[in-house]
Amino acid sequence: MMLPVSFRPYRALPLAVALLLGACTDLGHGPVAGLPQAAPAPTWVFQKSDLPPDPRFRFGQLANCMRTIIVPNGMPKGTVQVRLDVATGSLDETAAERGFAHFVEHMAFNGSTHVPEGEMVRLLERKGLAFGADTNAQTSFEQTTYMLDLPRNDPDLIDTALMLMRETASELTFSPGAVSRERGVVLSELRDGQGYALDNFHDQLAFFYPKATYPQRLPIGTVPTIDAATAQALKDFWHRHYVPAKTTLVVIGDVDPAKVEQAITARFADWQAAPAPPRPGQGKVLPGQHGKTDLWTNPALAERVTVARHGPWLDEPDTIASRRENLLRQIGYGIINRRFQTLSRQVDAPFRGAGFGTGDVFKIGRTTNLIIDTVDGGWAKGLTAAARVWREAMAQGFTQAEIDEQVANLRIAIENAAAGEQTRNNATLVNLALSLLHDDMVPTTPSSGLERFNAFAPTITPASVMAALRREAVPLDKPLIRFQGRKAPAGGAQALRRAWQAAMAAPLDAAKAATAAPFGYTDFGTPGTVVADSTDATLGIRRIRFANGVMLNIKRTPLETDRIHVRLALDGGEMLETRDNPLAVDMASSVPAGGLGRYSLDQLQTMLAGHAVGTSFAASGDTFGTGSTTTPRDLLLQLQVMAAYLTDPGYRPEAEQLFHQGMANYFAQLNATPGSALTAALGGILSGNDPRFTLQSPQAYQKLGFAQLKPVLGDRLAHGALEIALVGDVDEAAAIADVARTFGALPPREPAFGAWTQARERRFAAVPGVQVVRHHGPANQAIVRMIWPTTDDHDPVQTMTMELLEQVTGIEVLDTVREKLGKAYSPGVSSDMSDVWTGWGTFTVQASVNVADVAATRAALVQTISDLAAHPVDADVLERARAPMLERLDNALKGNGGWVALAARAQSRPDRIARFQAARARLTALTAADVQAAAKAWLAPAKAVTVLVLPDGVPAPQS
Repeated sequence: MMLPVSFRPYRALPLAVALLLGACTDLGHGPVAGLPQAAPAPTWVFQKSDLPPDPRFRFGQLANCMRTIIVPNGMPKGTVQVRLDVATGSLDETAAERGFAHFVEHMAFNGSTHVPEGEMVRLLERKGLAFGADTNAQTSFEQTTYMLDLPRNDPDLIDTALMLMRETASELTFSPGAVSRERGVVLSELRDGQGYALDNFHDQLAFFYPKATYPQRLPIGTVPTIDAATAQALKDFWHRHYVPAKTTLVVIGDVDPAKVEQAITARFADWQAAPAPPRPGQGKVLPGQHGKTDLWTNPALAERVTVARHGPWLDEPDTIASRRENLLRQIGYGIINRRFQTLSRQVDAPFRGAGFGTGDVFKIGRTTNLIIDTVDGGWAKGLTAAARVWREAMAQGFTQAEIDEQVANLRIAIENAAAGEQTRNNATLVNLALSLLHDDMVPTTPSSGLERFNAFAPTITPASVMAALRREAVPLDKPLIRFQGRKAPAGGAQALRRAWQAAMAAPLDAAKAATAAPFGYTDFGTPGTVVADSTDATLGIRRIRFANGVMLNIKRTPLETDRIHVRLALDGGEMLETRDNPLAVDMASSVPAGGLGRYSLDQLQTMLAGHAVGTSFAASGDTFGTGSTTTPRDLLLQLQVMAAYLTDPGYRPEAEQLFHQGMANYFAQLNATPGSALTAALGGILSGNDPRFTLQSPQAYQKLGFAQLKPVLGDRLAHGALEIALVGDVDEAAAIADVARTFGALPPREPAFGAWTQARERRFAAVPGVQVVRHHGPANQAIVRMIWPTTDDHDPVQTMTMELLEQVTGIEVLDTVREKLGKAYSPGVSSDMSDVWTGWGTFTVQASVNVADVAATRAALVQTISDLAAHPVDADVLERARAPMLERLDNALKGNGGWVALAARAQSRPDRIARFQAARARLTALTAADVQAAAKAWLAPAKAVTVLVLPDGVPAPQS
């Protein structure tokens, strides 16, 4: 969201920093011979903006032109995030280099001057960083960003991170052998991304942007260019583009900025300056492109019509004026999309969803889109309705009530952000830094945003909003129209064009806007009485019980100012499903869409505008869960809304319709990719087709309705045990009073969560051996998945041992299948020992591979698993697996998410707290012999169920 802007004067930069700024040329634009040269561009965009940067951000630049951003921040305490951002991506490639920027990113983990091939990840694992979770990188059209999330802020670890970033920037070696091995990984990533969605995307780009470069420069590259990439060619690309002038190092966390600045200078000052090469031409977006129609069909594609026109890029630097303008536009688009949303929530709605908006195409143009998603065959009805809504808005403008609703939602978001300014976490500040680098957005403070908003809000009127919208949105005259779906529309492209022309000529209705009313569910009876109140001496979680049986757990933390996380657990969940009624609660997640007895969901949305209140509901394991994040000001309202859903759900038919539409689309896409086919089939395979865990027929889901859900759910809503958790910036006395007025006032409830002994029974019924699942996707895509039955998590030592075995196996599989064989981009391992289903647990190893590599991959997995059972785990591998697990335990309660996990069931599941407290000691005590014994006991290859997901018609390899 674009935050509004203020009228505060521009903050002067410290003299030492100011002297450095402007010393280097603009990124990616070298001088042109024979032409007069403009003054050097500013080092930072805020130098030409009237927006004051957040004073906590420390901006700098070395003499070689590399930039730095350092922000001291203690949330989470003792942690640091480091980013090396290089302003190069796939748009810097030539036609022969497609995919090189991304390939270079991969090579950063494959050897440098001071770090041998394969050692970078191992080095970080030894220091507690998990590959993928804490150590990662990404390549886009314009940037490559390397990411390290440090679990500790000790100087040695920070120095290691800076050393590795310097190695990436200037010391990569690109050995031919490493390039050859990594080529298979890059090709596997490319292969995994193929399918109907990517084909559709390619056609969409070719239709809308035929003269732009970026459709031909997707970061993943192409098979021919990746196959042809040599070590020298990759090194040449890297050497050309990885230069100080295109590089920014970001360090944000619990650090002394002066010391970090010194450490950066020590590491990077001798990196030789080099000019930033100019970026190749990006092509054109064609404002004159109009009147063309495109059809694209695939059996897996949901129906969508896109109506678009292009315009020139609007060069609008981030300033007070541009933020005001963007705020007005945001409100205008928000109102039109709110009207679409209202229409989509009606019974027999004309479309599943619709949206209107405008976006930049890099810096070469902008596009305004009207997008309509419909049920199969409903495109004409949806197009007509959406076009009418858009025309009415553009012709008649907006009502004051609509403006008020949007402004209220903006105000609460901005106020809440300002209230939590001092406890923003590292990730939030990193995102601000990257927005400066990637999007030229000045990182301002939330409090200054609130100041700007308050000054500007009185000038927000229907007229000013419409004027701003018109200044950006391109008129949809003679538009480009694109259809995607399972079947082409009857009459083809001409029918689409005629439908649009008819919609443009149809008469308009007068605009109608819902008016907000007070929320009516405020009296739930006599406030409840507290009958038990104690506080855990170790963790400080307060446990309260009301006379009606409702349990309340409170943990006040200083981790997020002005934020309260609310969780509610209601006894029942999937325990209500039986073999005779396996879909009993499948519609539970649709309950919020049904609104309340007095109000539809749409009415609630208007009514609750300007408040931090959320609604959700879902069956998971042995509970129904709902949760939201609110503020102390809105806690009572949040509880009232939750209690209203508990006592008077609306069960409206529009929610049933949305469920049925979603399920129809799900089944249409069921076997379109290997992953979706596997997910659909796996439950039935492992459970012996137990209907509770097996996907039922499409007809079974279409027959579901609230009539079947109400009798099952109604008893739980009225009587089921309830446990509520409040975590964060909680005033305990006020919170207890609020819960007493809502949930505490309800009639008596069951005092404890049910045992559900019979319902918890679940049997692993798959026969060891090979099972084949078919998919309809690309003919070269396959999945090899091996699953072993284990057990539930009743024994915490056994569970911890299996988690350590999971991490060890993950390291070994990654080394075997990805690094040595180059067969898979992201092989995975998981141990899942259930705390819900008695005796149920699985250990899974999986790899997405080329069909031709299925047999070799399966053999490699079997060998890897066999070796774990046959030989003690290497001491280094064991510690590389254990160290990140220990760091996660040490940092678990540095964010409210960890506290929520413990507080959510602190009374009904106190064993979870005891288990957490003992986890570190248990993990530390585990030995290589323990891990080997677990592998021997559970992972015998002969006991594995191997699921091969293969394309239609491809024979399964022989064992």
